[in-house]
Amino acid sequence: MTRLVLVLGDQLSLGLSALRAADPARDVVVMAEVEAEGRYVPHHPQKIALILSAMRHFAQELRAAGWQVAYTRLDDPENSHSIGGELVRRAAEFGAREVLATRAGEWRLITALEEVPLTLRVLPDDRFLCSEPEFAAWVEGRKQLRMEWFYREMRRKTGLLMEGDQPVGGQWNFDHDNRKAAKADLFRPRPPRFAPDAVTQEVLALVAARFGAHFGRLEPFGWAVTRGQALDALAWFIAQALPRFGDEQDAMLAADPTLSHSLLSPYLNIGLLAPMEVCEAAAEAYAAGKAPLNAVEGFIRQIIGWREFVRGIYMRHGPGYADQNALEAGRALPALYWGAKTDMACLSHAVGQTRDLAYAHHIQRLMVTGNFALLAGISPQALHEWYLSVYVDAFEWVEAPNTIGMSQFADGGVLGSKPYAASGAYIDRQSDYCGGCRYKVAQKTGEGACPFNLLYWDFLLRHRARFAGNPRMAQMYRTWDKMDGSRKAATLAEAEAFLARLDAGKTV
Repeated sequence: MTRLVLVLGDQLSLGLSALRAADPARDVVVMAEVEAEGRYVPHHPQKIALILSAMRHFAQELRAAGWQVAYTRLDDPENSHSIGGELVRRAAEFGAREVLATRAGEWRLITALEEVPLTLRVLPDDRFLCSEPEFAAWVEGRKQLRMEWFYREMRRKTGLLMEGDQPVGGQWNFDHDNRKAAKADLFRPRPPRFAPDAVTQEVLALVAARFGAHFGRLEPFGWAVTRGQALDALAWFIAQALPRFGDEQDAMLAADPTLSHSLLSPYLNIGLLAPMEVCEAAAEAYAAGKAPLNAVEGFIRQIIGWREFVRGIYMRHGPGYADQNALEAGRALPALYWGAKTDMACLSHAVGQTRDLAYAHHIQRLMVTGNFALLAGISPQALHEWYLSVYVDAFEWVEAPNTIGMSQFADGGVLGSKPYAASGAYIDRQSDYCGGCRYKVAQKTGEGACPFNLLYWDFLLRHRARFAGNPRMAQMYRTWDKMDGSRKAATLAEAEAFLARLDAGKTV
């Protein structure tokens, strides 16, 4: 009997476990563009266009490989506009009762698929390097889960940058070498952009008509939408940007939004690239003397360390993970996150870049938009939905732990040992944003004082009972205690006034 083989928009890999278990001679691949997936949060138009175009190109690839594909387009008049609805419709069409599926990456979809009135055979998503049972075994007996220890196990498992049981270069982590500021460089290579073909142009027109009101500019659109293009993007990064990646990975420049970052995460997250092939390409560049160890190690750590770690956290903690709010933050997301005017140059640049490119690198997300939300006490759920909406690489399994756990400490320390709170000095050290800002980063209080300086201390004082005993934060509380009383009072009063203006919707 014919079976349906479900392929989701982030499962665009020919080696997908559901495809491997299926028979092209009798089974039918089901792929569907549905309204529900485009609107459960208001996704950036470029993100929607990337996924729809990549899906259409992947369907062509499957057909060329001999598969029968039942593909539902967004504007198909018979479209039920839900994944479950399309499975039921296709089951009736082909006389199928069983669905082969690779485990979905988000609890929202996992739950929805369990409710479909068909026999569902769910296979593990073995595109990840650490399976859920392996992660559970690693967690067993540990009081704290720290990415560094997990990463070392993944290095040993994969053999990447290893000499026997020891790390190449004599140490596991070269992060201390990867915190340099960057300078404007007209000769810094720019990542490739891919001209939309006829398929992508048709998708762009559809997205403009259906989702044009969503935050973000749809065009110019230049993302890779096929595996071949994604491989070209990988080759470009390894040859052109990887040698500088380590030095520049924590830097921010107003006129250079990508610096030497790879921009490969969207292709990894939708399945056009595999994590091991990406890491092996980087390791080979080091072995050939074409990229330094600090760059290659830092890049590989982001993939086999952090990416695998956050996926393990998300799957282990279940569908309620994103609802946590350990710091009881409840402020509404300010309009500046949706492009309203702000005099804070760092936020203006980060949000403007997000609007235009559907992209910002990890330090812009963590230490600018995330840091501000943490210090201001913004609802972690509101921020979570914003990140999930606006970034081209955002899927909940990777985005929620980064936001709820790492950025906002809303999971109470499951993922990280301390909140990533910082004053304006960090942003000034890592960027050129502050030079043209109305606020003065060196000013601690008074007219023109950087809001990050005020909010930093306000945040620490609000949560002193929780964090004063944290050995990584104790020094900051000692600094506060030694501060002049008048400066303390001014800092807290001005922070309160700033937050009042923010709540009133005034330009800050």
